[in-house]
Amino acid sequence: MGDAYRVRFLRLEANPDLPLPSRATTHSAGFDVRSADLDFVLQPGEIRAVATGLVMELPPGLECQVRPRSGLAARHGITLPNSPGTIDPDYRGELKVLLHNVGDAPFPVRRGDRIAQLVFARFEAPRVEETQRISDTQRGGGGFGSTGRG
Repeated sequence: MGDAYRVRFLRLEANPDLPLPSRATTHSAGFDVRSADLDFVLQPGEIRAVATGLVMELPPGLECQVRPRSGLAARHGITLPNSPGTIDPDYRGELKVLLHNVGDAPFPVRRGDRIAQLVFARFEAPRVEETQRISDTQRGGGGFGSTGRG
């Protein structure tokens, strides 16, 4: 892959020991990202912005989606309330992950724990324009559940 697909990460000074985001397997879509915060406990119902100690540089036309880790969600009720979160290519602040404990037990998060995954995707930026008429389709204005049962 060429430079158009290169994503650069800057480790903030206090976090030289934390690894860069990485994939668990060769075919994993998501790159695991870790907590840079000191150890804490996420209480049931609590939402907390967790630092990663990383600043990211995305090329134009590439977004980064921040998604929950399925194991944390299934086993502990730890998810992301804004999933997927979107990081735009012009953002240069520290990457933080909003963790939400929807489970019924306190959940300890240790510095270095994998807390979310990053999935990179190309996006289009169409020209937006107003019109006086929208074309018809077979579906029309049918919304949720309008194309059949289930």
